Amino acid sequence: MAKKASRKASANTGRGGEPHQNVSGDEQYLTTNQGVPIADNQNTLTAGPRGPQLLEDFIMREKITRFDHERIPERVVHARGYAAHGYFETYDCHSNLTKAAFLQDPKVRTPVFCRFSTVAGSKGSPDTARDVRGFAVKFYTTEGNYDLVGNNMPVFFIQDAIKFPDLIHSVKPAPDRDFPQAQSAHDTFWDFVSLSPESMHMLMWVMSDRAIPRSFRMMEGFGIHTFRMINAKGKVTFVKFHWRPKLGTFSLIWDEAVKISGADPDFHRRDLWQAIASDDYPEWELSVQTFTEAQAAKFDFDVLDPTKLVPEELVPLTPLGRMVLDRNVDNFFAETEQVAFCPSHVVPGIDFSNDPLLQGRLFSYLDTQLSRLGSPNFHQIPINQPRCTVANFQRDGQMQMDIPAGRVANDPNSLDSGVPRESHEHGFQSIAVEESGQKLRMRPESFADHYTQARMFWISMTEPEQRHIVGGFAFELGKCHEPKIRRRMLGHLKIIDGKLARQVATKLGMNESDADPIKPAVKVGECRPSSPLSQYAAPPESLSGKKIGLLTTDGVEAKLYNALLKAAKSEKATLEVIAPTIGSIATSAGKEVSPDHFVTGAPSVLFDTIVIAPAAQHADKLTSMAAAVDWLRDAFAHLKIIAFTEPATPIFELAGMAMDADEGLVNLSEQTVNEYVAAARSFRIWEREPLVR
Repeated sequence: MAKKASRKASANTGRGGEPHQNVSGDEQYLTTNQGVPIADNQNTLTAGPRGPQLLEDFIMREKITRFDHERIPERVVHARGYAAHGYFETYDCHSNLTKAAFLQDPKVRTPVFCRFSTVAGSKGSPDTARDVRGFAVKFYTTEGNYDLVGNNMPVFFIQDAIKFPDLIHSVKPAPDRDFPQAQSAHDTFWDFVSLSPESMHMLMWVMSDRAIPRSFRMMEGFGIHTFRMINAKGKVTFVKFHWRPKLGTFSLIWDEAVKISGADPDFHRRDLWQAIASDDYPEWELSVQTFTEAQAAKFDFDVLDPTKLVPEELVPLTPLGRMVLDRNVDNFFAETEQVAFCPSHVVPGIDFSNDPLLQGRLFSYLDTQLSRLGSPNFHQIPINQPRCTVANFQRDGQMQMDIPAGRVANDPNSLDSGVPRESHEHGFQSIAVEESGQKLRMRPESFADHYTQARMFWISMTEPEQRHIVGGFAFELGKCHEPKIRRRMLGHLKIIDGKLARQVATKLGMNESDADPIKPAVKVGECRPSSPLSQYAAPPESLSGKKIGLLTTDGVEAKLYNALLKAAKSEKATLEVIAPTIGSIATSAGKEVSPDHFVTGAPSVLFDTIVIAPAAQHADKLTSMAAAVDWLRDAFAHLKIIAFTEPATPIFELAGMAMDADEGLVNLSEQTVNEYVAAARSFRIWEREPLVR
């Protein structure tokens, strides 16, 4: 019998199906697509350890280009997205910081288009998957388009763009089976990050509640990288960008996120659409952290390292202005799908740093748009068109929609009317920074600390947030079939925090001693908690932007219903009615009410707080429905504030719940609506969690 062909080699092979081999034929090399052996696949070629990337790096360019062109037309990453139009207003003239025109005049509204997204999943994946969220804003300024392309987390998994294809390949569905979809809970992802210590800080964020936001409207955004701003006098300042939502920052609980994925996989996009459609316009404040190069040199981390953040205690935020989203798109494909964001789209007054991840993105995003949109003329698509004059000698190309006149298409020339021409006064000029160094592939030593800020994040969390991080790690690592991956990750967690490692090990049925010994490249530094890193260190003060679910029946008490409507409006919240069926019901005063949902189609996970108030004569219509009992059980398990009237008593009995279990249960009447609203502002009853999980 013939031997079965070996399937060991998983890398690309040569034309004959044989793995690439070295000269002696006894070892397999990693090579380029041209067969050139690769000496270093982890670091981009730079001028000096902290210098800019070199265009001659054919290894990085081939790898990124091949990656960018893998799929057409869906985005390789950030495929699942949703967007809206709006405007940006600067609070003041910031000419001391930058000459960027959109940050000069408080009377000017700069149009914006903002797209939110998940990173790993396809276009058809659910909104509430555990994932990083993209937060990209296109400013249509008077000096051209400026794209601030960031995420809802201030750091990233990797330090160098050359590793980006590997990161995304690791988290995407396995190429042999094409699953799991929109999940990182599998061997290939955790194998990669456990072999990449630089990922540890980002993993703390992704395993936290930040990876399952309540809505786009309640999500922070960050520029991630260090950028430069320059003013008219030539003064240069380093900046980090921050978006802070007016509604505050809130997240889902994991079990809640899982159930929402089934009940409404469009939960986040529906939330944004409905808020704007009802004139409840979401708003964010744009701030920057500012510091000089001399100040940055004194930090105990490198500001060019995208796996690090600048603690706000070290550099406070400086508010610049606000963004308001006030118009939904008219056509999803024409706008949201065809919008092209590129970090290289900057305006005079904003420039780049030598962050190696940013440097790679400056190449990759443009290359991606050429692949997705099929032409260098993608800037002529309406959603991408600048709102200012465009004038140059670029011509032709697929999908050319302009009709440039004249016989001249070159610069310089003396045959046209003399325009357009360069403008040294108004044109974009890169900041003059002296660069020198050997051509090499290596990380600077200042990038070597992978654990201190991960520890800072952990100790900055409240107890519930720490519980959820432990749960996140345990769930994801529990999905890994290779024990060596769990042991390796446990070794990293021990370095971050012993308590974290012990709790994760216990949930995995492991001992702390099972962890692989891992020696950090440098000693882990001392750190203090940073309160802005916690979402819940400061209690919420409002119900604004939240949804109240009222489960009721025909004959609902009219005064109570009206009082709830009034309270919701006063709080800038939304009251939605859920009935046994979708048919109209009437209040006790005879007023017709059209339910927003029926109980089996709208589980309580879709609401931030709930009220159960059936009419006494029709309460049996709810008690006969298992979905109504589950409605209550789920809300309690998800730590929500629950208000109820006396006719709801049988539902509590069927659920096996006491009506006075904790302060999150409010006996409701027309007179106690304000008491309920005050309780509901707290969002969750965290003290309940150890009892229900």
